[in-house]
Amino acid sequence: MTKLDRTYVTEAKYMLHGGDYNPDQWLNRPEILEDDIRLMKLAHTNAYSIGMFSWSSLEPEEGRYEFEWLDQVFDRIHKNGGKIALATPSGARPAWLSQKYPEVLRVDKNRMKQLHGGRHNHCFTSEVYREKTQKMNRILAERYGNHPALFMWHVSNEYGGECHCDHCQNAFRNWLKEQYNHDLNSLNEAWWGPFWSHSFNDWSQIESPSPIGENAVHGLNLDWRRFVTDQTISFYENEIVPLREITPNIPVTTNFMADTDDLIPFQGLDYSKFAKHVDVLTWDAYPAWHNDWEETADLAMKVGFIDDLYRSLKQQPFLLLESTPSAVNWHKVNKAKRPGMHLLSSMQMVAHGSDSVMYFQWRKSRGSSEKFHGAIVDHDNSTENRVFKEVAKVGQSLEKLTEVTGTNRPAKVGILYDWDNNWALNDAQGYGLETKRYPQTLQQHYRTFWEKDIPVDVITKEQDFSSYQLIVAPMLYLASKETLARLKTFVANGGTLVMTYISGIVNEHDLTYTSGWPQDLQDIFGMQPVETDTLYPKDKNYVTYQGKHYLLKDYATVLELNTANSEGIYKEDFYANTPAITSHSYEKGKTYYIGARLDAEFHFDFYSRLIEDLSLQPAFSVKHGKGVSVQTRQDKEHDYVFIMNFTEERQTITLPSKGTDLLSGDELEGELILNQYEVRVIKAPRNS
Repeated sequence: MTKLDRTYVTEAKYMLHGGDYNPDQWLNRPEILEDDIRLMKLAHTNAYSIGMFSWSSLEPEEGRYEFEWLDQVFDRIHKNGGKIALATPSGARPAWLSQKYPEVLRVDKNRMKQLHGGRHNHCFTSEVYREKTQKMNRILAERYGNHPALFMWHVSNEYGGECHCDHCQNAFRNWLKEQYNHDLNSLNEAWWGPFWSHSFNDWSQIESPSPIGENAVHGLNLDWRRFVTDQTISFYENEIVPLREITPNIPVTTNFMADTDDLIPFQGLDYSKFAKHVDVLTWDAYPAWHNDWEETADLAMKVGFIDDLYRSLKQQPFLLLESTPSAVNWHKVNKAKRPGMHLLSSMQMVAHGSDSVMYFQWRKSRGSSEKFHGAIVDHDNSTENRVFKEVAKVGQSLEKLTEVTGTNRPAKVGILYDWDNNWALNDAQGYGLETKRYPQTLQQHYRTFWEKDIPVDVITKEQDFSSYQLIVAPMLYLASKETLARLKTFVANGGTLVMTYISGIVNEHDLTYTSGWPQDLQDIFGMQPVETDTLYPKDKNYVTYQGKHYLLKDYATVLELNTANSEGIYKEDFYANTPAITSHSYEKGKTYYIGARLDAEFHFDFYSRLIEDLSLQPAFSVKHGKGVSVQTRQDKEHDYVFIMNFTEERQTITLPSKGTDLLSGDELEGELILNQYEVRVIKAPRNS
């Protein structure tokens, strides 16, 4: 469980505000660089990420370095009172490096060698690239490691992608040898080799998945994705060797991402593994506010889910390292934030545990693909446009929240998210190929807790379960015997576990369990699923629960009860009048199994009842309507309550006790009105 002691993730014991600064784009315009310093004060910014794409400016030719411009930037920002997260430039290498050392270029899954260009198109295995990046990073650490402006290392930028070159093939085979104790028979068993005659008798026969080769061996696909994560971490660890050696007291991070189309956790890397290798977790958030396919509050809920996942990975505050003060440039429609949304969306990040609001980018590029991506300073260089003024307002607001920095809050609810499970489930050639939607399903189970202001940790299978009263594990398709045993222990010791359809189907190698549902699950649930029906999009059924009928879509599981109680039944089809929802007491705890994909109304009613049964309470009980979110950060003496209106209408709220609005300085109590997109941050004594 999160402790209430403060955890300062950097030496800056105040809210960080700023963003990616690219002075190397303006070296031929010194008046621009001088004016940036003036504008930084006016924007109320105090922290900047510098250098992530600066390799060609730092080393324009192999062995010839030009640091004078960066020296000047460091000194100017320090004199201005700012801090710098110095980035290592491995995310976009110079052309001379690709030309002289072509082995650094990636090979795609079709075995086509890539040309120089783009970002992160390098091979993580290349010894040449590892040597070159580490050399550059050593020079940076030696030159700037003792500079008083340096507060954090920003290693590379948004790691992702994969390489299928010969070096990576050999590295993959060596990784497999370690995983399977150099026993090829064990690998063949784990990958179910006899299927389609895919057994191997020599390690050299193994290739990474490819559309021009093998891509239907699920154990191979799963291990490849695990290898890509481990190899990316290995590359990162190689990068930070000189940083750890020369600047052991400067925290090191790299920026995590989300998949922006549907705003779910990034799928390309297992961040539960990567999080162990960073000192502070940072991520880049780009929600599509004001889109035309969901309500503002629905999108805010998804943001909250990812915040709670990334905060929970290290159980400490995180940093928002990139966001936009207005529009981005890669959505199908790049809509500007409406007045008030920038402050609201920034405060939401802080409410869920961020100690910063940072942007990409400080100043809009003049050319190339990001010249229309949102920035603090627009092409007009004006302080009078709406976006600059709203950024300055966020900066002024953050200056009033210094005492919130480093605070966290405990949670009694954990929702289990697992990257391995998502990869394996997506690979499964069964169920509905377009309706599995594992991360989105978890967000729907999270929704009621978010709406009712119940603190949630979004946890992974390796984390400690013992501090939670309730764990919700929807669609846990892949679950090792170890994970199942840990869940069984959690229930036996008094915990409540909710599980759903398509759970406990395969082990860690993506091999199905035989002889029915795993015994540990049968024990704690008192039943077993015997058949899962997949529905077409136009199909529907209903489940009767607590006297109400709830819409069923996509999936329905036929259940065989042993000692479990039936809590809800199917209304139609060949499984009509059979159990759809069950409960079961096991030793000191209790389990619930939801056999069907049900609508939001069911989730709200089901989890509301569970919240009442378990006496779960918000940290600070604010009375409000739908679309208002309340999140609380705490220290030992105070609650810091963020009350946020994610609707386009005025909302009435009621405070349970007196408190001080840190943004306005007003003393508040009783009934208040929140305007569209308005946010209040209330400081109140703990347990008030």
